[in-house]
Amino acid sequence: MNACRLGKVGGQAVIEGVMMKAGEKTVTTCRKEDGTLVVTDGTFHSVRKKHKILNIPILRGVINFVEMMILSVKTLTISADALDLDVDEDGNKQEDSKLISVLMIAATVLGVVLAIGLFMFLPNFLTGLFSEYVFELGAWEAVAEGIMKIAIFLAYLSLVSLMKDIKRTFMYHGAEHKSIACFEAGAELTPENAKNYKRFHPRCGTSFMFFMILLGIIAGLFVKLIFDDLHTVAYTGIRLALLPVVMGLGYEFILFAGKHDNALTRILSAPGLWVQRITTKEPTEDMLEVAIISLKCALRDEFPDFKEFYEQRPWESRADGESSESDGAVSEDAELSSEAKTASESDIMPENDATATEDAKEQ
Repeated sequence: MNACRLGKVGGQAVIEGVMMKAGEKTVTTCRKEDGTLVVTDGTFHSVRKKHKILNIPILRGVINFVEMMILSVKTLTISADALDLDVDEDGNKQEDSKLISVLMIAATVLGVVLAIGLFMFLPNFLTGLFSEYVFELGAWEAVAEGIMKIAIFLAYLSLVSLMKDIKRTFMYHGAEHKSIACFEAGAELTPENAKNYKRFHPRCGTSFMFFMILLGIIAGLFVKLIFDDLHTVAYTGIRLALLPVVMGLGYEFILFAGKHDNALTRILSAPGLWVQRITTKEPTEDMLEVAIISLKCALRDEFPDFKEFYEQRPWESRADGESSESDGAVSEDAELSSEAKTASESDIMPENDATATEDAKEQ
C-alpha cells in the first residue's frame, strides 16, 4: 500500500458511470449505449475550507454528510444529462432542463423521509408493540430495535440489487473501489490490473451507513437506561437529536479506518465490508476503464502519460453545466493512438456507496 496515495481520491457510482473526486476536482465519466464516453469536469468547494471551525471532529462529519448528499444529487443530474435522459422520445432536448434536477432533489428528499420512517419509526413501533403485548424487553428494546433495523437494511439492499439498473450501478460501484484500490497500492492503472483487487473498501459509504446503525444501537441502549419509561414520541425525538452525533462519530471512524490497518480497525470494519458484498458487484473491464478514466482525469497532474491524452479529449467532453450537444464523441471501437489506448486503460467516503470523499488533507 502506497501511504502517500491513501485518501487522495474518492468516488461514487452513477448511472452507467463513475464520478471521482480529488480535492475540489470532480470528474464524471459515463458510457452511452453506443459506447460513446462522456467525460464531465466539475468542481465542488467545501464550506469547511472557508470556515475552519467546521473542521472540528464530529461536526465535520455532519457537514461532510450534508455536502456529499448535495454532491450526490448534482452528480446524478450530470450522469442523466450525459446519457441524454432528459431527451424526449423524438430525440429533442426537453424545454425545461431543470426538470430532472428537481426530480432528483425530490427523489432524494423522499428517500430520506422513507429512510427515517423505515429504519427509525417502524422498528421502534414494532419493538414497542412486542414489548407491550408479548414480552417486556426493558432497556434491551433498543437492541431488538437495532437488530430489526439491520434486518430491514439488508433486506432492502438485497431486494433492490435484483433490479437490472441497480445491479449495473453496483457493478460500477465495484469498478470504483477496484480502481481506487489499484491506485492506492501504487500499481499501474489498467483494467487488467484493477480487476485483481478487492471490490470492498473501508472508506465506503455503505460501511459508513452500517456503522451508523451499530452506533445507533449503542446510543439507543444508553437512552433507554438513562430515561426509564420514556414515551415513544419523546424517545424518537431524543434519538433524532442524537443522530448528528452518531453521524459525526461514524465519520471519524471511517476516516480513521481508511488510514490505519490494524486488528481493531479490521474487526470494526468487517460488518461494513461484508455488507459491500451486496452493494458492490464484480465489474466488467469496460466498467473498470470508465472508472480509471475518471480517476486519471481527476488526478491528471499526477499522470504525465495521461495528461496529453486528456488534453486531446478523444471523447465527448464538457464542463459541468454545459449542454450535452457535442461533436467530439468517440465510440467504444474508435481507433486511438497506441499511447492513447494505453492511457485510457492505464472510490469512497460518504458514498453513499453515496460513495464521494473528504478532502485529501484530512485523510
